Amino acid sequence: MVISPRAAASGGPARVRRCVVPSLALAAAGALLAGCGGGPAGGGGKISDGKVVLAVLNDQSGVYADVSGRGGVEAVRMAVADYKAKYGDKAVADTIEVIAADHQNKPDVANSKAQELYDRRKADVILDVPTSSAALAVANVAKNKKKVFIDIGAATTELTGKSCNKYTFHYGYNSYMLAHGTGTALTKDGAKNWYVVYPDYAFGQDMQKTFTAAVRNAGGNVVKSDPAPFPNDNFSTFLLKAPGLDPKPQVLGTMQAGGDLVNLVKQYNEYKLRDKGVGLAVGLMFITDIHSLGPDALSETRFTDFWYWNMDATNRAWADKYQAKTGKRPTAVQAGDYSAALQYLEAVQRAGTDKSDDVVKQLEGAKVNDVFARNGTIRAEDHLLTHDVYLAQVKAFKDVKEPWDYEKILKTIPAAEAFQPVDPACKL
Repeated sequence: MVISPRAAASGGPARVRRCVVPSLALAAAGALLAGCGGGPAGGGGKISDGKVVLAVLNDQSGVYADVSGRGGVEAVRMAVADYKAKYGDKAVADTIEVIAADHQNKPDVANSKAQELYDRRKADVILDVPTSSAALAVANVAKNKKKVFIDIGAATTELTGKSCNKYTFHYGYNSYMLAHGTGTALTKDGAKNWYVVYPDYAFGQDMQKTFTAAVRNAGGNVVKSDPAPFPNDNFSTFLLKAPGLDPKPQVLGTMQAGGDLVNLVKQYNEYKLRDKGVGLAVGLMFITDIHSLGPDALSETRFTDFWYWNMDATNRAWADKYQAKTGKRPTAVQAGDYSAALQYLEAVQRAGTDKSDDVVKQLEGAKVNDVFARNGTIRAEDHLLTHDVYLAQVKAFKDVKEPWDYEKILKTIPAAEAFQPVDPACKL
């Protein structure tokens, strides 16, 4: 039972509501309810439909399910709980519902799910959305519906470039950030010749473009770039080609992520490319990828990370709470889901309403310093969250002191260096 704090404070009869939180199992349609709220309709009529609805739209069953998936939904639930604990009976949004759906990494499915979430299920904000092509589809729906969309899981710079709009925010990371961390650092350290293999959809195409630019700007050369089908479980054609290219690449730059990355690295090791003089650089990697492969499969591989659970005491404390609920350590995307949901609710609190235009005004220019983002700012000009990111290296197995402790942070890349300048193509 939940007793409405406002009713109790008013001296009137306390309204009692039963809150039922269902399990995290997905319905056949891929949607999931996970919300509850205490008390009467929030905001004295300033909250639409008497409640705030946060929708998590992501991959619940495919190659990115471990990166975001059900864990991302749990992270958003944690944000709701922390918001309620902070504000109590002063919360503008005291009835909050969390819902979710599976976009299957398909832009057409993402489009239809986003419309359903906004229209039929009355979502005030959509969060997460990995897979760049899916994210671009949802951004277009958000623009047309005039509803807030905060993307955490996709990397395309188009979300804050030519495809930007008033209601879309990009929160977490993008391909420019990844390339100008890993690509620049490795090239300056001597990896001058690169062979790039990328998934043939919006994310991979964007990664190929930004990595090529970063390598060349650092004095290197991309010998060849090849698109690979997405999703894919056989990369032999590309891997066998690498040692025979002229000039021979010193590094294979893989732009795959999630399950595709796991498959490629397994085959890279099977073909013993490192022994043949072709090193490995990963454009985008998550702790779940390292966990799936084992740290020795990626030992000493450097990559750019935008959050790590064991970087400091603050991150670890939150990760302990997350692990208690899920049995796993959180990925950077799942931590970003938490932060984005919390910052959205804080914006609703400041605005005193969940009306999209008012919330957008509160998000624009907001400073973010929380468990996820250090020195963060949501740029008003293009709605990109800039924040410190990190050059990381995978530990050798002998250096791993506890489960999931797979990364060594080599250096912090300040927010001003990590992200691209405002794109003049962005017209909010």
